[in-house]
Amino acid sequence: MITVGFQNQTDHARTIWRSCLSSAFRTALACTIVGCITLFGPTSFKRQVAFPAFSYVTVILVVTDATLGDTFRGCWDAFQASILAICPAFLSLWLIGPARLTATSTAAAVALSAFVVVLPENTRLVSKRIALGQIVLVYVLGYINGPHTEPIMHPVHVAASTAVGIVACVLALLLPYPGLACYEVNKNCKLFKENASERLKLLMKAFSAEDNSSAMGYILQAKSLVISGTKLLRSIKSKQESMLWERLPVRFLQPYYCKNPAQKLQDLETPLRGMEIALSNFPSFPIGILDEELKEDLSNIEKNITSQVHTLPLGSTSTTAPESNPVGKFPLLDFRDLPSLFFLFCLKLLQKNSAPTASTKPELSADSRKKQDMFFKGLWRNLALPFNINSQRLMPAFKCSLSLGLAVFFGSIYSKENGYWAGLPVAISLAPSREATFKVANIKAQGTVLGTVYGVLGCFVFEKYVQIRFISLIPWFIFCSFLRCSRMYGQAGGISSVIGAVLILGRKNFGPPSEFAIERIIETFIGLSCSIMVDILLQPIRASSLSKIQLSKCLEGLHDCINSISLCSSNESKTEENLQNLKFQVNELGKFIGEAEVEPNFWFLPFHSGCYGKFLGSLVKMVDSLLFITDSIEFLEQESSRMVKNGSVWKEFMNKLESHLKIPKDMICSSIKCFEEVNLVKSLSILDKEFEKKKNSIDDLEMGKSSSMVAIKLDEDEMKKNMDLYLQHSKEFIDGIEIEEKGEMIKSQMVLSLSSLAYCINNLGKETKEIEKGIKELVQWENPLSHVNLHEISYKIRALAHSNNSK
Repeated sequence: MITVGFQNQTDHARTIWRSCLSSAFRTALACTIVGCITLFGPTSFKRQVAFPAFSYVTVILVVTDATLGDTFRGCWDAFQASILAICPAFLSLWLIGPARLTATSTAAAVALSAFVVVLPENTRLVSKRIALGQIVLVYVLGYINGPHTEPIMHPVHVAASTAVGIVACVLALLLPYPGLACYEVNKNCKLFKENASERLKLLMKAFSAEDNSSAMGYILQAKSLVISGTKLLRSIKSKQESMLWERLPVRFLQPYYCKNPAQKLQDLETPLRGMEIALSNFPSFPIGILDEELKEDLSNIEKNITSQVHTLPLGSTSTTAPESNPVGKFPLLDFRDLPSLFFLFCLKLLQKNSAPTASTKPELSADSRKKQDMFFKGLWRNLALPFNINSQRLMPAFKCSLSLGLAVFFGSIYSKENGYWAGLPVAISLAPSREATFKVANIKAQGTVLGTVYGVLGCFVFEKYVQIRFISLIPWFIFCSFLRCSRMYGQAGGISSVIGAVLILGRKNFGPPSEFAIERIIETFIGLSCSIMVDILLQPIRASSLSKIQLSKCLEGLHDCINSISLCSSNESKTEENLQNLKFQVNELGKFIGEAEVEPNFWFLPFHSGCYGKFLGSLVKMVDSLLFITDSIEFLEQESSRMVKNGSVWKEFMNKLESHLKIPKDMICSSIKCFEEVNLVKSLSILDKEFEKKKNSIDDLEMGKSSSMVAIKLDEDEMKKNMDLYLQHSKEFIDGIEIEEKGEMIKSQMVLSLSSLAYCINNLGKETKEIEKGIKELVQWENPLSHVNLHEISYKIRALAHSNNSK
């Protein structure tokens, strides 16, 4: 186990080294190309590329961790950015006249243009960042140069500087060999297949272990592979869009492309996660139902799945699916066997998901061509006017425009000649959504200072070799590539460090490096301060408060998902919609928790990160349980179609099981609704005072008399009783039914599906109790002097709501 763990660490470190060195090499090559063009190019050409500093900025925005597809997409982003920023600038400068620009009018023009750029919903983030940077340069440099600014050629020079950066990015990704997204995706797909096969092997060994110690060792080894598998899957998902950009210009590689590998690999990841969940709940080893016949069946299934995983086609070439081996006959016993049967259900699900689909032709199908055509038509629609504007974009657009306008205004007041350095950091660091304002501003400032200081040192070392001093950037690019992967600085800090050094070493005609560095640091501080101030004024709701609100949204979505579980009435589309919404809400909760953990407390109550971390863990487990419940019901529906002769018996059986599941479902849903209501209470003392005021107008004051106002408590004994009845009737039905064709295999599948359903419902109950403990702890944390009784609080909330509605 130690050897495997050490090998995993070594492989992970080697992967990070290769990734960072590759990214650093491409970035260094692109910056070298820009340096050669701007320093050694023809004089007439250099006259057109008047702002080489922005060429470097464009390179950093586009080429960082990019593939060839990303650079092609970057070309489109730069073109779209120029349409948004440069074209309106021609008219603005011609109408206003650069000579009449002042600090106030320049800031207003920048703010208005930024609002127009950020407002559209479909424009990509990189395009917006480039456009905002162009806007700052066009208007602020126009203000600096005044009457010497040419209204037409000045924006053209900014666009030309952007174009040089984009061309350098494309060349850097083509030389010495193309950095293709399809190559990375296929490489990571192979690594993920190996990862999944190794995890399956370890989990099967754990399932067959003879003692607890051996089983725990195998489980820990499997868990150590989960992190690398998750990272591989995330990388594959991030590069899928890049492959679309490579298809059109690199047509000869089309048969090599994967269509949607992430989804196919996710279908492998989910059952493996379920098998790990099952093993973690085993009371002891060896497992009671494991006999020699089952061991042999499991060995054959493992070989079959491993073979299928390694040959799973992710591109357009495929083979026909082989016949899946039956899992075998499994008895339906009691709760002690549910983890084992759930493990086998996930194994069967993995076998199904790893089976190849029907064969396809090597060339692109009509459906693929249609999707590709729609993809490129969508790009042109993004340029069409009027823009696709969402009302939710108004506030982010206003915040960005105000931040940028204030940064330019105060930066120009402090130093007219260097005012644009205050606006550029705000422009190129536009965030796609909420972020931890103080943390991000802090790491951006630190990154800028680090890069600037390194740039000044580089200028000192290469003082006599000005023309080649950008060579000193190569070790800095390597260092910053690792900096971007670190927790301390992350992407924002790493990019700020790169830009800080590049703008010092790649500059010309800006005076002594030390003076320029100090001016840049001060201007950057002005820009970041304006951004922080605007965030505080226009984003007053703290992340800790949003986490609390989002938790209630998650509980509401969870309630809808559990309430939609039904064995009799199938509404697959609605269930899928509820589950997707719940996944989204849980992901949002994770983002808010991450932001709240790093925001300063000031005079507010500290964020209870430990409690929220438990909530997130329980919600993720409940999402997994709901996913397996939908798979179990789907399997049952498939098997029911083979039981036409027993249709009436099957329907009666499903109705009986539905009645046994109703009580656990109602208890879980009622408890979750109670938690949702209690979580939104701001103060128990205020609630008690309001309740006392309206006490006389509320009917049924004694607790428990009004059933509509009292949440049903989650009674573990009652839940176990109903689940026992569920298992008993399931066993009686399986033993009594007769199926002629493949009867034993169908019965086995029904055993697994029914057991999986019971196991997951039981898990929902366990996690509901964990959430109850967390809600009680959180409410007590927020109300230390109050006695906390969740159901009593829920009663008061419902009674007050009922009283208000009855008036």
